[in-house]
Amino acid sequence: MKLSRRQLLAASTVAGATLALPGVASGAPNLVRRDRPTLPSGIASADVTPSSAVVWSKTDRPGRLVVQLTSHGRFDKAIHLRGPKTSADDDFTARLPLRGLRPGQRYDYRLGFEDASGRIGQTLDGSFTTPGRNRPVSFVFTGDTAGQGYGINPELGGMIAYKAMHETRPDFFLHSGDNIYADGPLAAELKVADGTIWKNVVTEEVSKVAETLAEYRGRYKYNLMDSNVRSLYADVPLVAQWDDHETLNNWYPGEILTDDRYTEKRVDVLAARAKKAFLEYLPMEHVSGRDRIYRKVSYGPLLDVFCLDMRTYRGANPVPSTVGPVAMLGAEQAAWLVREVAASRATWKVIASDMPLGLLVPDGDLIEAVANGLPGAPGGREHEIAWVLSQFKSTRCGTRSG
Repeated sequence: MKLSRRQLLAASTVAGATLALPGVASGAPNLVRRDRPTLPSGIASADVTPSSAVVWSKTDRPGRLVVQLTSHGRFDKAIHLRGPKTSADDDFTARLPLRGLRPGQRYDYRLGFEDASGRIGQTLDGSFTTPGRNRPVSFVFTGDTAGQGYGINPELGGMIAYKAMHETRPDFFLHSGDNIYADGPLAAELKVADGTIWKNVVTEEVSKVAETLAEYRGRYKYNLMDSNVRSLYADVPLVAQWDDHETLNNWYPGEILTDDRYTEKRVDVLAARAKKAFLEYLPMEHVSGRDRIYRKVSYGPLLDVFCLDMRTYRGANPVPSTVGPVAMLGAEQAAWLVREVAASRATWKVIASDMPLGLLVPDGDLIEAVANGLPGAPGGREHEIAWVLSQFKSTRCGTRSG
């Protein structure tokens, strides 16, 4: 949805407002009527650039996403936008790209869904600020949410790491993969090494390894049950990647499982379901209409973020002594990364890698990541990364590995 100059002028005033503090009305629910669409998983914005953003939400029945957008905090003079219709096919999730935004501007948005009779149900408010030319940029990053059996523990206040990140008031939040642990069932209680008991909220979908589309979706819905997560997503734009645990541990295309916990052994089938759920619940700007996870998010003249996908295009996990090249990024993505980094004029170029480059990550007797731990010439996946680094040469890049 591109906003016209007239629309922008009608809804815009002076730039420079700061992000709202956590706990202030952001994401606060209004009166909920059960005969109208509700917002059980909150709202979010994502992939914010100087001129664009994506907003997202989920409802509980068929409806159409409706958006109010304002740059002065007054919704009585907001721009009203109608987004896509949603259905059970996308688990009642919907996203709307916003284009034609002003750089360096705070925007407040209000999301809801309209039912077939035109009635709008529950609405929630959020905010984001587009990058400006003369303002610094800060961001927080994390990975591995609800892993190793640790889910939402109400006795500790839920996922309080998200609250801590929110309180820093960052410009955006980078989740560098493992947004869920689809292969890690959660139990009601977990005994910790020090003898204490960790108590989880548990739903049916998180009680076993995810195999069905409903179970993958249930993992994302589980995380969004946590008020700390919902509050962060409402106030801080998301930049999301995926890694292995959105599907299952250490997976690669074409793999056939031997894990007895799975009735579906074909990883390609599981990965297709996992990707659909990932794209439904984690909004992002789809380049040229493609459901491609690797992309560049431009944060003004100071920062470009290059998000990699080191899972979809990889070859089979090799043995450490493999001499020949084994794909990690794939030829198209590797060429894209080299080309886009070379073309970037941003002061900082952050390459968000969901896999570590130098850390040894075994997969049984195989290698899961890039480094093989052997001296001498590159081998296996090291070939591809060595080529990329050789193309960069003197280009200075910040890196973040999951």
